[in-house]
Amino acid sequence: MKHLFIINPAAGSKDRTEAYRQKIDAVCGSRGLCYEIAVSKAPGNCTEIARQAAQTGEAYRIYACGGDGTLNEVVSGVAGFDNVAVTMFCGGSGNDFVKIFSETEPFKDLEQLLDCREACFDLMRCNEDISLNICSVGLDARIGTDVSNYKRIPLLSGFRAYAASTVVNVIRGIAEHYVVQINGERIDGKQTMICVCNGRFYGGGFNPVPEADPADGLLDVLVVKKVSRLQVPGVIGRYKSGKYRQLPKLVRHFKTDKIRIICDKPTSINLDGELRTAQTIDISVAKEKLRFFYPKQLTWQGAKETVKI
Repeated sequence: MKHLFIINPAAGSKDRTEAYRQKIDAVCGSRGLCYEIAVSKAPGNCTEIARQAAQTGEAYRIYACGGDGTLNEVVSGVAGFDNVAVTMFCGGSGNDFVKIFSETEPFKDLEQLLDCREACFDLMRCNEDISLNICSVGLDARIGTDVSNYKRIPLLSGFRAYAASTVVNVIRGIAEHYVVQINGERIDGKQTMICVCNGRFYGGGFNPVPEADPADGLLDVLVVKKVSRLQVPGVIGRYKSGKYRQLPKLVRHFKTDKIRIICDKPTSINLDGELRTAQTIDISVAKEKLRFFYPKQLTWQGAKETVKI
């Protein structure tokens, strides 16, 4: 068993490369483990490093050292490889995917990450990309992908960065025209946003569908109709806390294995916090699955089976 730590210096509010190295060398060295440390040099490099390891066919545990964007890159590199298990060694600003677990602090403790269990999670395919957590289109996507512009400003980490991005993007405009094809239905009109959930948390703490289960083989989709600027605070407040059922006239909830969104022009897509652009967006449950390991004392609602490894 090899342990590969992929560090993303751009994750979070500052470069934590040296702090990661010290922790990894101390813990893995004392245990006599076979381990490697790789540092990403550019966007997409985490994917390349992870794929190169997976393609060897050797048994690997890969640690995404960063946040949700880092985890997305690593997962994209190993999707379809059964010889690899992945986790997040948290160092990002949001660390949202692991909030499905009973605690998140153990994901910052390497000793606990080494003493772990494993779960099998679904993945989403968004056009040609892989996503583990949440994809969104519309106002929400613009907000989510702009967060990186604010997260390194003093006092604007986590949810505050998301709030700042929200204010700026609401001023720019709220709704756009989309054609949404889902469960045999065609929805044609102006929508504020469309959120497709495999996981449960994003944007520094938004929890739009608390019952979303990344192991049930289905996606939870929220389609939010056009709202006015005056409605935005109330809608976002309920949306953030998973109270979409309190907005039956504005928000529709679907469970599905696929959705198509057709836009009038190339549109921003929030893919686990990473920006993509497309005019036709196909999102579905991917055929690939992900082996995800986590500290053994943790639990997550919806787990069908966990295995001690």
